[in-house]
Amino acid sequence: MDKRLERILPRVQKPARYVGGEYNQIVKDKAAVELRLAFCFPDTYEIGMSNLGMSILYHSMNALDFVWCERAFAPWGDMYEEMKKAGLPLYALESGDSLSEFDALAFSVGYEMAYTTVLDMLDMAGLPLRSADRPELLPLVFAGGTAAVNPEPMAPFMDLFVVGEGEEMDNELLLLLRKAKAEGWTKAAFLKEAARIQGVYVPSLYEVSYREDGRLAAVKPLDGAPARVTKRIVQDLDAAPYPTKPIVPSTEVVHDRVSLELFRGCVRGCRFCQAGYVYRPIRSKKPETLIRQGIETLQNTGCEDVTLLSLSTSDYRPLNELCDGLLEYCQERSIGLSLPSLRADNFSMELMEKLQRVRKSGLTFAVEGGSQRLRDAINKNVTEKDLLNTCRIAFEGGWNNVKLYYMLGLPTETDEDILGIAEMANQVLHCWRQYAKNKNRGVKITISTSCFVPKPHSPFQWEAQVPMEEYLRRVNLLRSAITARNVTYNWHDAETSFIEAVLSRGDRRVADAVEEVWRRGGRLDAWSDYFSFQRWMDAFAACGLDPAFYANREIPTDALLPWDLIDVGVRKAHLLRERKQCYASRLSPDCRKQCAGCGAAALLKGGRCDG
Repeated sequence: MDKRLERILPRVQKPARYVGGEYNQIVKDKAAVELRLAFCFPDTYEIGMSNLGMSILYHSMNALDFVWCERAFAPWGDMYEEMKKAGLPLYALESGDSLSEFDALAFSVGYEMAYTTVLDMLDMAGLPLRSADRPELLPLVFAGGTAAVNPEPMAPFMDLFVVGEGEEMDNELLLLLRKAKAEGWTKAAFLKEAARIQGVYVPSLYEVSYREDGRLAAVKPLDGAPARVTKRIVQDLDAAPYPTKPIVPSTEVVHDRVSLELFRGCVRGCRFCQAGYVYRPIRSKKPETLIRQGIETLQNTGCEDVTLLSLSTSDYRPLNELCDGLLEYCQERSIGLSLPSLRADNFSMELMEKLQRVRKSGLTFAVEGGSQRLRDAINKNVTEKDLLNTCRIAFEGGWNNVKLYYMLGLPTETDEDILGIAEMANQVLHCWRQYAKNKNRGVKITISTSCFVPKPHSPFQWEAQVPMEEYLRRVNLLRSAITARNVTYNWHDAETSFIEAVLSRGDRRVADAVEEVWRRGGRLDAWSDYFSFQRWMDAFAACGLDPAFYANREIPTDALLPWDLIDVGVRKAHLLRERKQCYASRLSPDCRKQCAGCGAAALLKGGRCDG
């Protein structure tokens, strides 16, 4: 361990974040590998170590005998200041070596508010921020994750992006980098060849121009780069890598449990949900695969909880069979089994009884809209009857803690829809009074709202976000309408949602503002402790950018979008059709009832998804 680090650690919170040495970490002989890759997560250790995608890719890349993949996370403020004072560069946990010594830095970016932290980690590694200022092939700097479906706000900083699922794509890229390093290729030669790999987007191979009114005019591919970059997917999830010996964190993390991913994609098609579109087509794991992986992982980690993950977990067809198989192992060992946010239209007494065999947790339902008209408009196929029936089942089963999630600012929303949320809370409370087994324990109903953010590759990508003042008016309207003592109301702040919308729909010009925010001290902007709205607004002004142009403007449907060069498999015609359905308040059937012909199934070799 570096002597400077030894002196620093006693002075910071949670020093275990920064020392590595965890059970199941992968350590290789530096002299025996040809490529060293730093897998960088632009957030704290606790967040990154709770991310299943990072765990999967860490083990997938380390399965290559010529690669040693190590981890790096963003330090919290106290550690950041100590490292700066001591002149200690950002380092990888496994070896303690500075990131500047690595052949490649790969960033996993799932949230736009992490952009300034990416820049901060590059700077802490001693590397220039912009790709153009890193003329040599090594170290290669690239990024992937959900935010890569609109890579443009970070395009000047990255040598390339990997778009889609990385289990196979990352390894193909590393094989090419190994060849390029051995043969002494130039960076330009490597990037030109890398652009031939499906799912790899090289920003420097595209020339971007703008109209006088600020809109995007054209994106011109250069040197044989593809006109559109098609995302990569894993064809067979049962055969895909899954780490049954994941790293066991040495300190408390956000999700200290075994996470099992049941399927990718979603059958529902909620019109506001980017993930429901960009993770298509639907592919499921077999229950026997999941049971085996879950038991092996529990045995290799000592975790006391298992959670079943997917965008809509209760839509997994063999869910009861899976729960039975896991509970056969978990129940006698007092290992808990839980599901994340559930759908109110398919929650059953049978499922409830399975979930409470070991321990009982709160129930969370994403309702999203406060009236049936609005829920139909956003294609959230949940009725008031569904929700109240589910609450009755839960209260009869002994639950007394229910969380309901909604969005404010959705397209076509009215004040009547907002007041409907308060009325729904009253209905749930009345349901508890009618059906609760033990009323002496009381009930806790939590209503949470977030501000709608228009996201690329969703039917609402053209919509305007409501201005912050209007969002806060709607928050106050709802807050004044909630009067029951047993109902708690939480809401997401307007300022962060506004900046998120700017970054979500930004083009390459927004990169200048991201860098300006960083230069003014911005980092860890996903945390309220560090986020400064004024710093962002000052940066936009300094760069001559109007953030409302990106966040609060309805985009014409015939406009060229910054993310149009990324093909996630879903046809734009399908998104436009779904948007039209919204304004007619019409539901679209879910994928299992009727194929909507979105186009994503074409990414599969058989041309048919599990929907």
